[in-house]
Amino acid sequence: MDITTMRITVTLVSFACFVGIWVWAYSRRNKARFDEAAQLPFEQD
Repeated sequence: MDITTMRITVTLVSFACFVGIWVWAYSRRNKARFDEAAQLPFEQD
């Protein structure tokens, strides 16, 4: 395995991680939890 093949592999793995995080962040299943977390700074004690 030469350096070019390793660079391609690392790039593809990094892109797959990016897409995975993006899908997780924008999934409907997490929307309620993220909306609740977004309101935390505005809650009063």
